[in-house]
Amino acid sequence: MNELLFFGHVSFMLASLFLALWQGRTALTALIALQTIFANLFVVKQMLFFGFEITCSDVYAIGGILTLNVLQEFFGKEAAQKAIKISFFSSLFFVAMAQIHLLYIASPSDQMHSAFAQIFSSTPRIVFSSIAVYWLVQQFDSRLFSWLQTKLSAFPFRLGLSLALSQVLDTVLFSFFGLYGLVTSLSSIILISLLTKWLAIAFSVPFSTLLKKVRNDRL
Repeated sequence: MNELLFFGHVSFMLASLFLALWQGRTALTALIALQTIFANLFVVKQMLFFGFEITCSDVYAIGGILTLNVLQEFFGKEAAQKAIKISFFSSLFFVAMAQIHLLYIASPSDQMHSAFAQIFSSTPRIVFSSIAVYWLVQQFDSRLFSWLQTKLSAFPFRLGLSLALSQVLDTVLFSFFGLYGLVTSLSSIILISLLTKWLAIAFSVPFSTLLKKVRNDRL
């Protein structure tokens, strides 16, 4: 069930990317910010995927970087850097607002505070590690994709290569900063998470050939 849902999740992410590209630069920037928040929030939930335990945030991590590359491809490096700053600010704002939300004293009839507290206050190390690593990965990917634009003419190939390499950095850094000492086998977590991300990338990249058509039709 999770496997089918995963590929459906990736497909919905791709459809959202096409729609955002149709709307333009602002929509792409908003999508990057949203996926950054989702990646940082949903990383605390785990699931079984082909018998292996992974987090539920991999699609958002890939989607955010994929959208960033599309933004840079069609609107330039300056637009991508501005989107990185906006997504980072959005994540910090979300974390701050979540902590303020927890400070409110719940009424005796409230049934939700304990759930919010478990999500927002039990894993500060994971959340802040995720935000910091994701920002670093966005910076790395933006510079790598810019360099690949001067070396490779084929958009799908440079897109796939940029995504694959950036996710190596994302997976390794987050595993060490966010999960070290919390899991029994860090190497297994890194390997399975990375393979899962590469699987999602392999599924997503072939559709990138349609992105230029969407953009050209919009113009």
